[in-house]
Amino acid sequence: MSTIESWRQERTPAELHAIDALRAIVLESNPRVEESIKWNAPNFALDGQDRITLGIDRKGGVRVVLHHGAKKRPQDFSFADIDGLAQWPSADRGIITFADEGEIRAKHSALVALFTRWLEANR
Repeated sequence: MSTIESWRQERTPAELHAIDALRAIVLESNPRVEESIKWNAPNFALDGQDRITLGIDRKGGVRVVLHHGAKKRPQDFSFADIDGLAQWPSADRGIITFADEGEIRAKHSALVALFTRWLEANR
């Protein structure tokens, strides 16, 4: 099992700056989240349930995946992305991509609010 630090050692400086900015925002959104490496990426769980996973996007930059772990939510689940930050391939899975750390920092407040609402809606 990989640790956060061993995973970080395999990243480029630009990837690290962007991922670390996102990690800090997730931790700010709920101090009770637990961070681990899962699916070969930083993953955050609340009350033992996986909810947010970060990663390196294949097309460049970094991504955030808002999810419900390996299980799909019931069909009646809905979530309001007030600021329209994510793409929603399904009602229970949102994906946000960023080109770099600057783009992440520019959306800091909106991301904290989104992650806070996501974690609360999925308790």
